[in-house]
Amino acid sequence: MIWNAFIIALREIRRNLMRAFLTVLGIVIGVAAVITMVTLGRGATESVRQTFTSLGTNVLTLRPGQGFGGRSSSTPGVPGIPLFNEMDVRSISEQVPGVRSVAPVVNTQVPTIYRQRSRNTSIQGTTPEYFDIGNWKLADGRFFTHRDVRDGSAVCVIGQTVRRELFGDEDPIGQKLRLRDASFMVIGLLAPKGQGGFGNDQDDNIMAPMTALQRRLTGRTSVQSINTVMIAGEEDYPTTSIVADTTLLMRERRNLRENEENNFSVFDSRQLADALSSSTKVMTTLLGAVAGVSLLVGGIGIMNIMLVSVTERTREIGIRLAIGARAREVLMQFLVEAVTLSCAGGLTGMLLAYGLCHFLANVIGVAFIFDMNINIISFIFSAAIGILFGFMPARRAAALDPIEALRHE
Repeated sequence: MIWNAFIIALREIRRNLMRAFLTVLGIVIGVAAVITMVTLGRGATESVRQTFTSLGTNVLTLRPGQGFGGRSSSTPGVPGIPLFNEMDVRSISEQVPGVRSVAPVVNTQVPTIYRQRSRNTSIQGTTPEYFDIGNWKLADGRFFTHRDVRDGSAVCVIGQTVRRELFGDEDPIGQKLRLRDASFMVIGLLAPKGQGGFGNDQDDNIMAPMTALQRRLTGRTSVQSINTVMIAGEEDYPTTSIVADTTLLMRERRNLRENEENNFSVFDSRQLADALSSSTKVMTTLLGAVAGVSLLVGGIGIMNIMLVSVTERTREIGIRLAIGARAREVLMQFLVEAVTLSCAGGLTGMLLAYGLCHFLANVIGVAFIFDMNINIISFIFSAAIGILFGFMPARRAAALDPIEALRHE
């Protein structure tokens, strides 16, 4: 009986193709929107996780001030929160349990010139430990060494964006860059990392020995000259303990009283990644729920068209009932037709969503993660919409009186 009902449903749909298409359009849009929103949301979550993983595991960042935008006395004579010094770095390395390595970072941004090409680029003056902490890899050349730091050698390692913008297709190894008034030789090219967790380009940077940067560019060779301290914890050692111990140590070194707030911040990359991932998941759920409303709109459209169909086919229903068709067979006929429409819309929406996800994932730069579960759930939900909104028209058709139906014009 169901197979015969399905064949008749296909015949009726083929008879009014345009109306059938407009009827299922809401289901198509709803299913495609739900799958696309959820897929892109999961892709964004995975991209955030991969981004923070690329920064290294068990990585902490110590900065002056509260938050990433905290004010600091980075310019001599300007009042603000003090920066860090080498004794702070050494104390963290020696006194905080669970610390594997520590790297000081001096940040600045100066015009970078190679022949006739110029651009403003972020420069990090640091030590070799920074490459290990940040999980940096080489595409060519070498990293600078502790000897380069000790001697203040004018050498640097550049990112892929700097290579592309300044050198084009030319090999940068062995070439000299002019950073403001100082000349630095390129000794290494970093492997690409892509976009950071906060939308920054991780490949648009230059790294040089901290001493060379202090002597030749910033001019800050005073005690308080370090903008950031990168801290790598040992594997499987709880970062919360490192954060607590580092906080306690820095309060002591900065002579902060009990009633004074911290004038520094310790950021845990894993906690930041978890926080961003949680936010992304919440937004994905909300967007999926909003997109799901269009499924209900599509269901209402199916119900309306099925009611119209019942009115148009009243004489046909009367004839079927008069020659012996039972009411449940008529109900099944219209219910199968409604479910067929909604399932056709669900399948079309799934195909549309697959193409949209591929396209949009490339456009916005997130991972494409095909999840069969969300596709199956969306399809089942679209079928349920057909049953839910098709039942009332089907019930109305089955309840028709054969004599009154035959009289219908």
